[in-house]
Amino acid sequence: MANYTAADIKALREKTGAGMMDVKKALDEAQGDQAKAIEILRVKGLKGATKREGRSTSDGLVAIKTDGGVGTMIEINSETDFVAKSDKFISLADEILELAVANNASDAEEFKNVEIDGKPVSQIITEGGASLGEKVDLKKVVRLEGAKLASYLHRTNKDLPPQVGVLLAYEGDNDQAAHDVAVHIAALAPKYFSRDDVPADLVEKEREIALETAKNEGKPEAALPKIVEGRVNGFFKENVLLDQGFAKEPKKSVQSVLDEAGIKATGFARVRVGS
Repeated sequence: MANYTAADIKALREKTGAGMMDVKKALDEAQGDQAKAIEILRVKGLKGATKREGRSTSDGLVAIKTDGGVGTMIEINSETDFVAKSDKFISLADEILELAVANNASDAEEFKNVEIDGKPVSQIITEGGASLGEKVDLKKVVRLEGAKLASYLHRTNKDLPPQVGVLLAYEGDNDQAAHDVAVHIAALAPKYFSRDDVPADLVEKEREIALETAKNEGKPEAALPKIVEGRVNGFFKENVLLDQGFAKEPKKSVQSVLDEAGIKATGFARVRVGS
């Protein structure tokens, strides 16, 4: 008897882009383990070529405020885009952002328990939602510090408030270059800042997958180390900010663009509504 559900099949198809039968076979082989099934699909070359950034599960907006060397970014959600673009919702988001800044908030759940004039922030949010006729929730609070900060807000729909936000901490005087890198982050969604930030076990897993894939492709044994290294480097170039090809000049890495601009990035944060 299968130890997975139709919902598991749907979730795995959305994550990988693989066909239904391939997904079912992978789940059978993995005995229902989603992570293992993804590995199986990747090794067999069945992962969808189309890259998904994550489907939005709700509406809402991202808001940012920077003050000196501190940046605060929030994601606040509504049930519909109709409410998300309303003046009342935007005003509520601004109010919550100001409270987050004033309280040095860096975690949504902790911040929602903070009391303001005897009332927890969660209640302020709930009451704000009630006035809008929808459930409203604060999903993320991010705080980033640096010598200098660049921020960028992106509208995925011109009729809606920003749904992608970026903070970039950096040192140096080329503010335009820092802004351009912030825009790059919004577009290419790096998962890590530098190679050092990638968990060692994840890198090792990528090596294992690259090796298994190369063997399945019938690559010569002597060529395997170089092929594996190349594919792991490809993983870094896709997921690590400093290794990514710069959006405006893909032949240059973000690191080389920063070097040419005479600035040093020290960290970043990226938030997208629903992801």
